[in-house]
Amino acid sequence: MAKLVALSPSRANDFVQCPLKFRFRTVDKIPEPLSPVAFRGTLVHAVLERLFDAVAPERTWEKTIELLPIELTRLTDEDGRVAELFPAEEDRRRLLNESAELCRSYFALEIPQMLEPDRREEFVQVPLEGGPVLRGFIDRVDATPGGAVRLVDYKTGKQPKPQYGREADFQMRFYALMHYLAEGQLVHTLKLLYLGSRSSIDMQPTMGDIERTEFEVRGIWNEITDAAQAGRWRPRRSPLCNWCSFKPMCPAWGNTPPEAPPITEIAGADLLSGGTD
Repeated sequence: MAKLVALSPSRANDFVQCPLKFRFRTVDKIPEPLSPVAFRGTLVHAVLERLFDAVAPERTWEKTIELLPIELTRLTDEDGRVAELFPAEEDRRRLLNESAELCRSYFALEIPQMLEPDRREEFVQVPLEGGPVLRGFIDRVDATPGGAVRLVDYKTGKQPKPQYGREADFQMRFYALMHYLAEGQLVHTLKLLYLGSRSSIDMQPTMGDIERTEFEVRGIWNEITDAAQAGRWRPRRSPLCNWCSFKPMCPAWGNTPPEAPPITEIAGADLLSGGTD
């Protein structure tokens, strides 16, 4: 049995990219293999989060290098797949070197000794009136003494060309919408740090952005609801299919998908008892 009562920016982007991919991840909850690139991103995020545990003068490059093997050991202990992904010492050394290079890029973009984050890896969950619960993890929340808020997200890849930046832009506006719904406050700045290209993007969202994002989210949720009620999750072919772990079960590529589990609830509506939104 599955329930569709919450939406994150990642899952919303999944649906826009391919409704069937959304179903496999969110409804079927089919496990996906851990990829080296994804884990490298997890490791870098963990190190940058832990870096701010240190007092300001100690947030140095040397401290970052110390944290890398410590966090790698912790994450390996928490998930047995990591050891299988990097079985040889050479594999682990390459991972640490690549992760160190990404962390060095961070120091080219910010001076951590001059920052005092208000919150890190913050889980936010807020209901959208008449719709789903919105939820997500925000890498870092900075706040000035005057109350202005900046939301920061680390990306370990390279900054995409403008025509391919929709997903990251939507994600940050989604966070701004959640903050506005939870706090009644407009975020001052949305900051994306692209460590792979040592570049950053700053956005100052307006109320127009908040309203536009809410309209987008409601539209995506309505499409998800329609697909769930009809039981039709259409695949959408694109070049990204070549990196999708669900390709071997995708009908767009001549394969047979598993039968979807029944959905018992959509945003608070109990379908089995005939409830309505």
